[in-house]
Amino acid sequence: MLAGFKEFIARGNAVDLAVGVVIGAAFTDVVNALVERVLNPLVGGLFGRPNFDDTWHVTLGSGADAAVVQPLAVLTALINFLLVAAALYLLVVLPMNKLAARRREDDSEPAAPADDVRVLMEIRDLISARQPPGGASAR
Repeated sequence: MLAGFKEFIARGNAVDLAVGVVIGAAFTDVVNALVERVLNPLVGGLFGRPNFDDTWHVTLGSGADAAVVQPLAVLTALINFLLVAAALYLLVVLPMNKLAARRREDDSEPAAPADDVRVLMEIRDLISARQPPGGASAR
């Protein structure tokens, strides 16, 4: 059992997972700051409040046992989800897509061969044109 655990740790999957969790937790603070400090105030400026939870609610019962139903809390959650998704897209997905496209451009073959390669190809073509049919060289 201990050997299996050692093999699991040595494979790197656990380390990759741990790094992903730590980076994700740290990045959560960045996304939350963007949403709570930038995007929500913009929503508040446009609609008068950044949160629709208390815009319309129904109170059932009275006193300490009263239940408050806030259907627009779902709208707030949906808007927050869209804001987080937009922040992730702008901060992670878009830059990573541009980086991947740049890497693909760098990995692609050049449009024309280099000068030395072009000259060698011309020499090869001239030699093959001088050989008689059948591939035997002339003596």
